[in-house]
Amino acid sequence: MQELSAPEQLFLSTLTHATQQHSLMKCVLSKYQGSELALQRLMIRLVLLRDEAQLSFVYNYQTHDITKNFSQEEGIALVKKLLGSEFKNANLLTTEQELQLAFSKKGKASLLTKHKTTAVAPIGIEHNREKQRFLSLDRPFLMDLGVTDEQQQLIPAMSRKWKQINKFIEIFQRAVTEAKLNLGQPLNVVDFGSGKGYLTFALHDYLRQNLANQALVTGVELRDNLVQLCNTAIKKRGIEGLQFYQGDVRSYQPDVLDVMIALHACDIATDYAIHTGIRLGASVIMCAPCCHKQIRPQLHSPMVLRPLLQHGVHLGQEAEMLTDGLRALLLEACGYDTQVFEFIALEHTSKNKMILAVKRQSAVNNGELLTQIQALKAFYGIQEQCLESLLKADGLL
Repeated sequence: MQELSAPEQLFLSTLTHATQQHSLMKCVLSKYQGSELALQRLMIRLVLLRDEAQLSFVYNYQTHDITKNFSQEEGIALVKKLLGSEFKNANLLTTEQELQLAFSKKGKASLLTKHKTTAVAPIGIEHNREKQRFLSLDRPFLMDLGVTDEQQQLIPAMSRKWKQINKFIEIFQRAVTEAKLNLGQPLNVVDFGSGKGYLTFALHDYLRQNLANQALVTGVELRDNLVQLCNTAIKKRGIEGLQFYQGDVRSYQPDVLDVMIALHACDIATDYAIHTGIRLGASVIMCAPCCHKQIRPQLHSPMVLRPLLQHGVHLGQEAEMLTDGLRALLLEACGYDTQVFEFIALEHTSKNKMILAVKRQSAVNNGELLTQIQALKAFYGIQEQCLESLLKADGLL
């Protein structure tokens, strides 16, 4: 093995010292010359995993990132191997100095060192904890659903879906806490419009594995091929407490419901799902609405808004905001604390709005809320809103 040059030795010894002293801020390897065409650079930082300081390597590709964690010794050894061979530039930033290592076309190393006039306080790596994942990539069903490969590695094309799954579980965890659900009893969960079952499987796994709750989770989906795919995975893995039903929110009516989920249920299917949750007294209702068709044909542009709503795109956005605003108010009127927010970045999905409702512990005086609902309908000329009609028909308003 070729002996390291003096610049390389100094760079690696500084990196080793900074790692051991927790003074490493970041190390970036760039000008990649290896065989992976899409790889752009490698960023290294200290993280705390299971109360042990490790080096996190984030490989930045053109369309995604891959993170691998190593012990300090393994990480330093890997940097030593990569320097000069696959990466021709390296920048090391510590609390005391900055080092820039560069390799010429002939492989000669040069090092530029810049000391800071005022040292930065040592990094508290507890703030660099690896971003929490609520689901492990080694779960077998992820391979059945095409999220991971046979080596249980994330398939690059599924990286956005993986982030969406974990964000969804993060929101669900918060909702469970707010709702003060009794985890000593099995929770009854229904996911309307479950699709390929990514979130349904993940939710079941989180409840059973992380919260030790013997939850009974049902995915409801119109497309029979997806239902068969999911039920095949369940049978293959011997998963208990999870099933998929071919149908929709009108054909599948549970008797008991603790958590109701409806992600991307089209148009008034979202209203039927919310109505089912309210009617059965679900403690948590989670919806990501889709295809806001009912309100738009009814919407009369108020005179003051006509210059804005003359554009079709603005009219559609107004109809969407009004539809989900009315849904949130109706949930509030039925005794739920309700939030409407973006639950995942637009880069991951265009259908990124969530309505999250947690059943209130105390009674609510809904008179003012009902007045607000009627005032909004009158302002826009709305004659009917599906969820309101369903609730009134059941005497819930």
